[in-house]
Amino acid sequence: MITRNSAGLYPWSKDLEASSDVRLREREGFAMLLGWLEKFIAGSGLSPGREACERFWKEQIRAKPREKWQLDQWAAAMRWYVRWLEHRAAKGGEVRSLPERLRDAVDRAGARQGKSMRTRETYGRWAAMFAVWAGDERAVMRPDKARDFLSWKVTEQKVSFATQKQGLNALVFFFKAVCGMAEVDLEVRLRKTEPRLPVVLEVKEVLAVLDKIDEKYGLMARIQYGGGLRLMELVRLRVKDVDQERGIITIREAKGDKHRTTMLPESVRAEVAERKVKLRELFEEDRAAGLAGAWLPEALVRKHLHGGEKWPWQYFFPAAKPSKDPQSGLIRRHHVGEDAYAAAIRRAEEEAMIDKNATSHAFRHAFATHLLEGGTDLRTIQTLLGHADVKTTEIYTHVAKGVGALGVKSPLDRLERV
Repeated sequence: MITRNSAGLYPWSKDLEASSDVRLREREGFAMLLGWLEKFIAGSGLSPGREACERFWKEQIRAKPREKWQLDQWAAAMRWYVRWLEHRAAKGGEVRSLPERLRDAVDRAGARQGKSMRTRETYGRWAAMFAVWAGDERAVMRPDKARDFLSWKVTEQKVSFATQKQGLNALVFFFKAVCGMAEVDLEVRLRKTEPRLPVVLEVKEVLAVLDKIDEKYGLMARIQYGGGLRLMELVRLRVKDVDQERGIITIREAKGDKHRTTMLPESVRAEVAERKVKLRELFEEDRAAGLAGAWLPEALVRKHLHGGEKWPWQYFFPAAKPSKDPQSGLIRRHHVGEDAYAAAIRRAEEEAMIDKNATSHAFRHAFATHLLEGGTDLRTIQTLLGHADVKTTEIYTHVAKGVGALGVKSPLDRLERV
């Protein structure tokens, strides 16, 4: 049967419950399959429709062997859902789930206020999570429900302090910008959490990963480790931000909307110069093909109307193929996908037999730790990493060799062995 919560999440739920075409004992199976479909649609950025159903069937159902009775039941559920979509379209009814409607509302409100796509995606994700937890349209309009949701995230899921703040900001934005509330006080008491020790790769482990990584991501990995960049800072680099002559990387609109510079390793400067020659050729091809220019924030578009069509603003790590801009609908070349790069790092770590649970961010941790072990002072490392507070940088003293525990040497190491 359809649960109480799911009945308020999906617009098809009540119709399925009341449907004379579906036998009582089949409804639970139908609801399970359609809930699965809803998650696929949301995760894939698709709209409810026949195309989404066909992709779901191909990528999820047919991805592995199934029992005949499962295929028969699930095919019947899909047929019912397609008929339901057609009926709703004829009546002009809503077909999106409650989480998707909230995500879309937050995105549109954020766009009106000029918030970045990344912020809108983050806030939309929180709104969608809250919708799933709350369960229905009335509940998501209640600030006391949001307070209970955030308290649950703090006490039960024990999310980090930074995640708590992010969720609070997202839901306050939802109630103000989407629900139209003038004042919102969720009365949530954030709980300080101890920072987790970073996963740090040894120098030999970094070399092993760089040796195994796919060639097309090699320069990205070397620059990330060599300059200590965050993942999104890396993929968003523009041609003008990478100065091989001066050996400087400029990082713009980083965390906290701050700008900073870091080092471009000498060992990659010649490779960077060669890459710019190839990028220039790709740029000329895109201009000849009539593609839209590289994406720019709205504030920059107002200042540089055709800036995206200029050479300096092109992405330094462009995608292999042009794609449709989800905001404007224009066909342009975006930057390489962060997920694709992160997956390449994971594959390289597996091939290098690294026995640590390390992500691409481990390169940034390794950059800071290896600098500290080499004698660089914390203030300099703080500046290179873009940390607002040196206390954040101090976490690396706990994992750096020779400087842990304030650099004190164990008395055991001082004993003379006879």
